[in-house]
Amino acid sequence: QAQLVESGGGSAQVGGSLRLSCAASAYTFSLDCMAWFRQAPGKERERVAGINSADLTPYTDSVMGRFTISKQASNYTLYLQMDSLKPEDSGMYYCAAGSDWYCPDTPGQYNIWGQGTQVTVSS
Repeated sequence: QAQLVESGGGSAQVGGSLRLSCAASAYTFSLDCMAWFRQAPGKERERVAGINSADLTPYTDSVMGRFTISKQASNYTLYLQMDSLKPEDSGMYYCAAGSDWYCPDTPGQYNIWGQGTQVTVSS
């Protein structure tokens, strides 16, 4: 059964940290790529970071050095550690999984999605 459930969103101050979690089913965790996307009001959904079966981790430029994506096979969970948060990091964060090993940045190439978790960063 394909399933993704995000948690860990909330409010943070500028410069603060949040850690998002995404609980997956065994099947979903076995797919070649898992990724975090985010979407702010009025903006397109963008890939924040991905991690593939070889643990390659592409990041979007705006979060490089501040966010870290990781996964834990023992509990089929994907994580996103977000540090040095900025107001522009605010939005709905989604976990996604797909079969493209290179973790594309196009939402349409992922076929399994979670329901999302809201992140709000304020000064």
